[in-house]
Amino acid sequence: MQSDPSRAPTARFSDRVEFYLRYRPRYPQALVEHLAQEGGLLEGHTVADMGCGTGFLAEVFLRHGCAVIGIEPNANMRAAGESLLAEHPGFKSVDATSESTGLPDGSVDWITAGQAFHWFDAERSGAEFRRILRPGGRTALVWNDRDAEGTPFMKAYDTLLHTYAPDYQEVGHRKMGQDVFERFFRGNHREVTFPNGQAFDREALRGRLLSSSYAPPPGHPNHDPMIAALDGLFDQYATAGPEGGRQVAFQYQTRMFWGELG
Repeated sequence: MQSDPSRAPTARFSDRVEFYLRYRPRYPQALVEHLAQEGGLLEGHTVADMGCGTGFLAEVFLRHGCAVIGIEPNANMRAAGESLLAEHPGFKSVDATSESTGLPDGSVDWITAGQAFHWFDAERSGAEFRRILRPGGRTALVWNDRDAEGTPFMKAYDTLLHTYAPDYQEVGHRKMGQDVFERFFRGNHREVTFPNGQAFDREALRGRLLSSSYAPPPGHPNHDPMIAALDGLFDQYATAGPEGGRQVAFQYQTRMFWGELG
């Protein structure tokens, strides 16, 4: 049986770009400040951001004064990133993959990936990263991890995903254990975390769910029951927001694994 091309990693987010841009969390500037203090990241360094997507991670490095090459194979996501970062002259967008970037040998100081490494072929990407990094260059892999156990609402939301999203267990990066990073960095990395969060009204909560590649889209038999269940969670857990209206809070830990590739 032929595989559905829409399930390929490079195509999964093609129909979710708008939701992704509007409702996914950004990355805290603190992670770049950490790399500057502890990892030697400098203004003017060249960063290759793998799976650049909508440009959220590239943005914090550009604000630090780095030049960023965004590597992104998905045309819709790449266009969104180019639009978001259009005012940054230090940004360059490239249609390529983490396994085959097309960049020259020893041409970048840092390699980054935000919310993307779990889609890569780790062995092939590792070889490519070592090829394009300058001597002493480093790599940072970053995720905004939703705290599935942080509050009663977050627990209930996670249960909803298990109930209505068949792909949730298959594509979640939580399947990646510490052994994956030990092998990839060859034991030469650090892990740091930063608090992060979002607040959503009802419409935004729906958009946040539909930004996920594993969420059943309209037309799928689970879609309407899933949205109805989500509305029920909002009704149960939403509280008054600071500017009126009701909202629910999403809690994250921004996790970063970084170091030299041994």
